[in-house]
Amino acid sequence: MASSAEPASAPATGARLDKWLWSVRVFKTRALATDACRAGSVTVNDQPAKPAREVRAGERVAVRLGIMTRTLQVVAAPRSRVGAALLPEYCTDLTPASEHEKVREQRVQHVLAREKGSGRPTKRDRRLMDRLFE
Repeated sequence: MASSAEPASAPATGARLDKWLWSVRVFKTRALATDACRAGSVTVNDQPAKPAREVRAGERVAVRLGIMTRTLQVVAAPRSRVGAALLPEYCTDLTPASEHEKVREQRVQHVLAREKGSGRPTKRDRRLMDRLFE
């Protein structure tokens, strides 16, 4: 039976951190979200967070994904995983542009990296690099 202070149709006020990260598509599976929390890659309001911690609207969640740190603000807690088009209803992305630039730079460096002993770039390789930088 619902309490008199909260209507039965009221949306949930919070959700488990690992479930929220999965439902707003930060991680592909809830198990990956749980593992990231346990590894210390997730903070809520600049405090390390466990997977069972409840997140509420207005809190900031920072998630370390490789070399990038995504910063999200909780708007609401969805009941289940949501589509990409509905994400603005549940979270606001506060990630600075410099974090996205780190990922772009890493991709370029990966393309330019050559195995040791593979010799000089071929004419085709040079043309591909020229196209990349133009």
